[in-house]
Amino acid sequence: MEARLTEIDRGEMLRYLLWQGGAIPEEVDAALRRGEERLRETAQPRAVWRVFDYRPGEPLGGTAYIPEGEDVRAFLADCDQVILLAVTLGAGPDLLQRRLRLHDMSGALILDAAGSAAVENVCDNLCADLAAAFAPRHLTDRFSPGYGDLPLNQQRWFFSLLDINRRLGVSLTESGLMVPQKTVTALVGVSDREQPKRPTGCESCALAERCAFRKEGKRCGT
Repeated sequence: MEARLTEIDRGEMLRYLLWQGGAIPEEVDAALRRGEERLRETAQPRAVWRVFDYRPGEPLGGTAYIPEGEDVRAFLADCDQVILLAVTLGAGPDLLQRRLRLHDMSGALILDAAGSAAVENVCDNLCADLAAAFAPRHLTDRFSPGYGDLPLNQQRWFFSLLDINRRLGVSLTESGLMVPQKTVTALVGVSDREQPKRPTGCESCALAERCAFRKEGKRCGT
């Protein structure tokens, strides 16, 4: 299943940049377009995923991994399978962003926002492809380590079970953050019943005030 970048949502970019609304000046619009172009020139989207049998409180089928936390248990209440996935834009955007920080900080910030919007688009496309592949069954939304009460240290299980370092070229820091930074891991439940959509974003997360991602100026991707 191919990782596809089809759109860089301008509204998402502006949200990451904390734009307060109103008309966008011509020079800002040009800078945003340049950021989008830079992102497309440097990004190399890749993805990996696996499906496992799931029973609440038990390890995923064939593994020793038990997804922790009451939030994820409720999230998967109607599910008997779980998909673990990882998506990355590759090292290119990170490398360019570091260079831009030396002489064009605004360009670096815009590229970062474009990358955040882009990796969300790749995740959305992958989940749409998975939904089509699993039909007529239904998928939940994504749920990432570090969101709600699913511990960030559970990233190590995703890296082990999906072989992320070898297959995607992504490494995991001691604090649980991923390099390249425009990388998302998540779990998705599979059910026979249509699943309700849940609130997303930092504002709806119980860990928003002490989130390791937010301290680094990033998001968990959920």
